[in-house]
Amino acid sequence: MPGCFSAYIHIPFCKSKCKYCSFVSYPNTLQCVQKKYIDTLAKEIEYFYNGEILKTVYFGGGTPSLLEVDDLSRILHKFNYNDDTEITIEVNPETVDEKKLCALKKTDFNRVSIGVQTFDDTILKQIGRIHSSDRAKQTIESAVTAGFNNISADFIYGLPHQKIESFCKDLATAVSLGITHISLYGLKIEEGCVFYQNRPQNIADDDMQADMYLAAIDLLEKSGFVHYEISNFAQKSKNKIYESRHNLNYWNANAYYGFGAAAHGYFKEKSLRYSNFANLSDYMKNYKEKFAKTVLTPEQQLEETIFLGLRKSCGIDVKRINNEFNIDFTKKYKDVIEKYVKSGHLCITNDGYRLSDEGFLLSNIVLSDFLE
Repeated sequence: MPGCFSAYIHIPFCKSKCKYCSFVSYPNTLQCVQKKYIDTLAKEIEYFYNGEILKTVYFGGGTPSLLEVDDLSRILHKFNYNDDTEITIEVNPETVDEKKLCALKKTDFNRVSIGVQTFDDTILKQIGRIHSSDRAKQTIESAVTAGFNNISADFIYGLPHQKIESFCKDLATAVSLGITHISLYGLKIEEGCVFYQNRPQNIADDDMQADMYLAAIDLLEKSGFVHYEISNFAQKSKNKIYESRHNLNYWNANAYYGFGAAAHGYFKEKSLRYSNFANLSDYMKNYKEKFAKTVLTPEQQLEETIFLGLRKSCGIDVKRINNEFNIDFTKKYKDVIEKYVKSGHLCITNDGYRLSDEGFLLSNIVLSDFLE
């Protein structure tokens, strides 16, 4: 489809399921099944991809780094890209070493996203992570040695027995190791994960999670990171900010392909969102079909533009919205704007509006008022 310039590829395999994870993933899958999946993924790409030069490619999961480099290379090289394309792979520290990271770099991956979650070994075991703190640190160091200069790390706050001090220590350690991007996620226990049936003790309540979040903002901004989206922070150098260009494509409501089981895609020109079958067998039998298709109404597109745009620290561009949807944004949402500007949760910018740090904490409430 014209206008699709990013691609997400879902690799749903992992060694074991983390206790907080409710994503579509399949642990301990037979290698023959993985190979069949790769064959199907290649067929799906050949069937739907129109050959555009992509601005971003993202391999997520699951644990993409569980696959052989040759299989990952086979899929990546189905796409057209250039030296400016951001090509990311998510890795679990237990599934890569320096040799594999070097091979990934040679295969044209230029960004790695490492699932660290915490550097506390006791908590890592409690949440079902298979790596140790030392292994995570070694993975970051190995990524640097392999030639990656764009390295992201995921952390979770609000974990069992986690304190603000230890969480901030985790972030300080990441900064010291040369991480250029950090994603922070408050622990959410949702249906489909182990913790949903066996809720852990001593997890942070909402107030504690809020305190941890605000402490993280303070620490990372003082360390030279730009808080550019609710959950994301990018290191800023003289000539570059290491933002996730792939995720910004989502938040800017632009088009993207979604390949693989449970993957989602968006064809903006047709206002069409779609998702693939999540079940492996269903996906491999029906890769040419979509599990769900939704044609968005203009009002739904407007709501998505607001919802996604207010996730970014720069907020929304009112002029762009007015031109795209033929509305007067400030007039249409006058009461909501006045309410949250007065409460300090919404700030006026040169281009429109953005959420404050306190607004980010209550983003679901604020956004729901815009969406009603």
